[in-house]
Amino acid sequence: MRLNTRAVRVAAAAACIAVSLAACTSPGDDTAETSSSASAGSSAAGPDVNGDGKVIVGVLSPGDLNDNGYYESFVAKAEEFTKSKGWQLIKVGSVNPADALNQARNLCRQKVDLVALGAAELKDAIPASEESVCAKSSWYVPSSADIKQTPKITISRDFINEVVYATGYANGLLMKEKNIKKAGYVTGPEADFSVQAAKAFKAGIKEVVPDATLVTTYTGDFNDSGKAKEAAQAQVSQGVGALYPYLGGATDEVAKFGNTKNLILSTPGTDRCASTSPKFQVSSIFDPGEYFAAALQKFSDGELKMGVAREWHIGKDPVPTVKICGGTAAQNTALETFIKNIGDGKVDVDAQVAKLGA
Repeated sequence: MRLNTRAVRVAAAAACIAVSLAACTSPGDDTAETSSSASAGSSAAGPDVNGDGKVIVGVLSPGDLNDNGYYESFVAKAEEFTKSKGWQLIKVGSVNPADALNQARNLCRQKVDLVALGAAELKDAIPASEESVCAKSSWYVPSSADIKQTPKITISRDFINEVVYATGYANGLLMKEKNIKKAGYVTGPEADFSVQAAKAFKAGIKEVVPDATLVTTYTGDFNDSGKAKEAAQAQVSQGVGALYPYLGGATDEVAKFGNTKNLILSTPGTDRCASTSPKFQVSSIFDPGEYFAAALQKFSDGELKMGVAREWHIGKDPVPTVKICGGTAAQNTALETFIKNIGDGKVDVDAQVAKLGA
């Protein structure tokens, strides 16, 4: 995600999205919740945390809130939920991580009951949760990275290796059918999570096409369409037949270019199999909007506890997951089985990524 942190990572949604994997629970079911201490976390409060008679949710996002993907999904779910409850939503997009702390303080000054970070790259905002200005606000933090759990925040954590590894496997199935041996990966900054995602994508492909190679380009910016398209053009000139635009606002521009070259394209976070312009062949779904919707429901019910983390695993939860858009019965069955094996622990994802993604 939506970038690991970004997960751009890169997020619209479904309650039981995609292929039927393991037993499908509703997003609100807590199949994996961990605490920072032996206790179950600090007591949950009703949604009117500060007791002023109204409920305000504040969202900070590092990305474009109209990117048709990861970042937009987060605010879209928030808008849908808050509207249904008659709550107020304050949303701030394109937040520079260096300004995250001040932006969080500004939200708290507006008496928000819940501060929600749209991606873990805004983690520098978290210290505000310990300050007096935010003493009467709950906090929601998405995390695929190793963000420290504290008593003042709740963390929603997915595991990017799992979903991107399965995304690579889905690409491998389509590449094998078309006898494609070279894939591409275009992303933004060369950060730990984006480098790791490239390795996971490559490892998944090599499960099906052992002699496949991956061309990787870091443009330095998830949203710069010009740089991303230039990178994609350069990769096509090198013979790639599949391309993963692990991007934010630049995703669609690259995908539209990819359509003109008949590339196998994957989404960075959301289910867009119904999209026709651009068209995608694989939906890689690590939708932060789904994770946030589950948290908002708990918040509404007075059950969102600070000091705990909710974990989301492919093959165990409805999201994250991967689907092939219009795949054959054989391809869909192979992907379903592969994902189920990950969820059941039959596949050691980290070991495979370390071995095949090197």
